[in-house]
Amino acid sequence: MRLKSMREDRDIKQAELAELLNCKQNTYQQYESGKRQIPIDALKKLAIFYNTSIDYLLEMTDEIKPYSRKK
Repeated sequence: MRLKSMREDRDIKQAELAELLNCKQNTYQQYESGKRQIPIDALKKLAIFYNTSIDYLLEMTDEIKPYSRKK
């Protein structure tokens, strides 16, 4: 996953993203390291936060641009 690189590129602390996802910093660290699976709702929040797609976060595409939003 690209969670760590996305966070570091923007100089964001794990604690800040943990707050966004309403989880503990340690839990977020486990998402980044792959020790814990990240819930779908958290992936959605991160994709919106980073203005990208879940596919990009999960390294299923190299296209950083998000998909068009459903209206």
